[in-house]
Amino acid sequence: MRLLAVDPGEKHIGVAVSDPSGIIARPLTTLMHESRAKDAERLVALAREHEVEGIVLGLALNAQGEAGPQARRAERLVEALRAITDVPVIPHDESFSSATAQTLMLASGKKRRERRAQIHAVAAAALLQSYLDANPLPPAPPTG
Repeated sequence: MRLLAVDPGEKHIGVAVSDPSGIIARPLTTLMHESRAKDAERLVALAREHEVEGIVLGLALNAQGEAGPQARRAERLVEALRAITDVPVIPHDESFSSATAQTLMLASGKKRRERRAQIHAVAAAALLQSYLDANPLPPAPPTG
C-alpha cells in the first residue's frame, strides 16, 4: 500500500512517498505554500501521480497531545483534501519529524545549503516512516 505524507508548514510543505509495499518512506518534494485550496489541489495531483491509497498528514501536537495553532491549520488542510478526493486522509502526530530529519541530515554529512533545501521533504519522510512503523501492514498471504 503506497502512501503519501504531507508535513505542512507556514511557508513550505514537505512531501514524501512510501514504496509500493508500504514499508519504507522516502522524501519526494517540497512545495511552497500558496493557499489552502491550491495546496490541496497540488497534493491530490501528487497522490494521483504516485497512485497512493492514503495521505498521511502531519499534525504538530504539543507536549500534552493538544492541537495548537499549527495543528489547527493542518486540520483545515485535512478538511480541504477530504473535500476534493476520495483517498483517505489520515492525520498523524508529527511533533518530532523536523528534529528527526535534522538529525538524519546532519549524520549524512549534508552541507547546510543541501539541508535547508531538503529538510521539509525529509521531515515528511520521517513523519511517514513513523506512521508506517506504528501501523505495519499484515503480511501478504502465501501464493501457491
